[in-house]
Amino acid sequence: MPMLADPSQKYKGYTPVDLPDRKWPAQKYGKVPIWLSTDLRDGNQALANPMTIEQKTTFFRQLVKVGVKEIEVAYPAASDTDFQFVRGLIENNEIPDDTWIQVLTPAREDLIRRTIDSVAGAKQAIIHMYNATSPTFREVVFRNSKEETVELAISHTKLVRQLTEECTAKHGTKFRYEYSPETFTQTEPNFAIEVCEAVKATWGKAGPGEDRIVFNLPATVEIAPPNHYADLIEYFCRNITERDHVIVSLHPHNDRGCGIAAAELGMLAGGDRIEGCLFGNGERTGNVDIVALALNLYTQGVSPNLDFSDIQSVIDTVTQCTDLPIHPRYPWAGDLVYTAFSGSHQDAIKKGFEAQRIRHATAAQEGTPQYWDIPYLPIDPADLGQSYEAVIRVNSQSGKGGIAYLVKQHLQLDMPRKMQVAFYQVIQEVSDREAREMTVEDITNAFRSTYHYGGSKFAGRLSLRNFKISHEPGDDPNDSGDEAPGRRFDGTVSVDGVYRVVRGNGNGPLSSLLDALKAHLDLDFAIRDYTEHTVGEGQDSKAASYVEIVPAGDRKSAKSWWGVGLDSDIAGSGLRALISAVNSAIGDRTLPELKLSVGFNAQSGAEDVASLVVNALGLELPRRLQTSFFEVVQRAARESSGEISYEALTNLFKSTYRFQSGTDAPTATFALGPFKLKSGEGSKRTFVGEVVFNGQSKAVTGEGNGPLSSSLASIHSSIEGVLTIREYSEHSIGEGTEVLAASYVELLYEIPGQKKRSAWGIGTDTDISASGIKAVFNAASSLDVVVKA
Repeated sequence: MPMLADPSQKYKGYTPVDLPDRKWPAQKYGKVPIWLSTDLRDGNQALANPMTIEQKTTFFRQLVKVGVKEIEVAYPAASDTDFQFVRGLIENNEIPDDTWIQVLTPAREDLIRRTIDSVAGAKQAIIHMYNATSPTFREVVFRNSKEETVELAISHTKLVRQLTEECTAKHGTKFRYEYSPETFTQTEPNFAIEVCEAVKATWGKAGPGEDRIVFNLPATVEIAPPNHYADLIEYFCRNITERDHVIVSLHPHNDRGCGIAAAELGMLAGGDRIEGCLFGNGERTGNVDIVALALNLYTQGVSPNLDFSDIQSVIDTVTQCTDLPIHPRYPWAGDLVYTAFSGSHQDAIKKGFEAQRIRHATAAQEGTPQYWDIPYLPIDPADLGQSYEAVIRVNSQSGKGGIAYLVKQHLQLDMPRKMQVAFYQVIQEVSDREAREMTVEDITNAFRSTYHYGGSKFAGRLSLRNFKISHEPGDDPNDSGDEAPGRRFDGTVSVDGVYRVVRGNGNGPLSSLLDALKAHLDLDFAIRDYTEHTVGEGQDSKAASYVEIVPAGDRKSAKSWWGVGLDSDIAGSGLRALISAVNSAIGDRTLPELKLSVGFNAQSGAEDVASLVVNALGLELPRRLQTSFFEVVQRAARESSGEISYEALTNLFKSTYRFQSGTDAPTATFALGPFKLKSGEGSKRTFVGEVVFNGQSKAVTGEGNGPLSSSLASIHSSIEGVLTIREYSEHSIGEGTEVLAASYVELLYEIPGQKKRSAWGIGTDTDISASGIKAVFNAASSLDVVVKA
């Protein structure tokens, strides 16, 4: 359906407030509000995946760190998770003495009781009760008259007073009261005042200072321009009685994109307090943004009493807890807000810095303020812990955008902006060194070499061969299971051409690989930036990931390394991008010899040992053989504090099982010479060959149902006791004409008067029967059988 030519036939305009002598336009901007963060309540309820208790706790700590003194932490009656979160804050002493927590409840007795129970024992708390007052809600949703709406607010305010007084007497909690005529901006102004007057009278405890009652006047849905909201606030402030006993709290939403303006004009009109969220999260288009409001004041020379000196940590907390990104153009916080791409803008900024250096030097000599005045930069990014000069210097050079365009066109990789800057420096160095024009091939080859992208020709010192990401349950036996489980990385990484098995734990695939690299290779990095996009369409599409790493513990490091990865699996692309970045970071650094820890409290298990064997020798050990060899490894490692190097472990395997054995292998009881198998009736086989028994060559024969049983039969004629096959396994090694068969045999040896014992044997051959027979003789040689005299 198209837009209407005459929308007045469908939509009604707002009704202006009759306020001809309005005072707010003449007021001076700069009043600092009381800040109330509703991130953990209004913001959280708007998330597709609401925050876990752990995430909400992290967010709460960030709000405290920033300096927010009033925090709406939950709607406790809505869910057990919210209730338990509030209890956890109180019982774990998370709430500073100067901070008020606030909890929300509708005007319903059962929910009010549950809400007050949630804050019992807190030092101080605000109970926030609401009921909708606009005509649409009165007449359509609740079918209440004005009188019934007022009575609802009165009766439940009485209940709140009674229950809070009882809680104070029992637990010592100090309470304040906030009432909200929900949908205030769509309610008749005089009726909103009537309801609030009734609530104030019923509460009966409104006084000056901390005893003031809070009236929250929300633009629940923004339905008019911001000047209308200011008119409504001024009208309310003029007509509510005992104004000095009231805190007027503003709660603008952003449906029309005017939430910031509405809040600022509402403060001019008499508002005392602002309720909002960091970066404006909330239902639909969001709540008003506390960060933007605070920094707007800051750039006018007014301290907002909030500290965003490390705005990146705030961004990280918000994005990680809400899973919502910050737009690159978002005021004060976006990646691009301190970056100029226009050449004329760059020139003006550079000239501004040059002039400011001179101006500040003069001001320092005269002892006068060193005012900030730079074209296109209304705030000094350094005040927020951000950087600007490095990006501007690079951007002032020509060609960055063109290079990024060519990489995207020819490699289908859309580099993030900061990576474009880093790669442009690479191209600039090559261009300066070779003093010639860079072709498309030059640029793409430089990209592949720099980020080890595009096959073995460009491979770095580290490469990911295979991996598995598994979920790790938490250590807390009382965990309800609502929390997101950790991740475990198990994989094989080629390090300077040698395959190494590594393992690590983290919150996700990337953090678990970082943990593995730190644990096994002493490579300690942290991720500063990550982005991804899809390459191609349909079934052939792949994920491209980009990772920026910095030294661990130094997020603001001037030195960082980028990596890129491409894979059909999103986790795989991210892991490859991380390996790519680490390759750039390590250069020619000497890496530690990798060792497995197999002693007490071992970090490595039988599966790790088996993975090393398959990587080094191509042998896929059966489960029981894995366990058996792991015990051999543990015994061998006792003299080296439970650690064993990859090379030592490989040699131990060869000598233990006489695999490709040399002079250091134990002397074999049986050495297999030339042999052949003859077919008999049915499935009968006859083994005919030469076997060396303790150095003496002897011709033997044996019959059985197959190669293995007939070869065992040939041994039985020369030994005491009986050998039987307990387990047999086989697989192929290699492909095509180079393929081999690998066989594994576990023999059980029984002789009267002695304890049963068993041993494994391994054999390889181009013929599957021969590999099995070799495995039988190798196993028999390990059993110390008694040879007949």
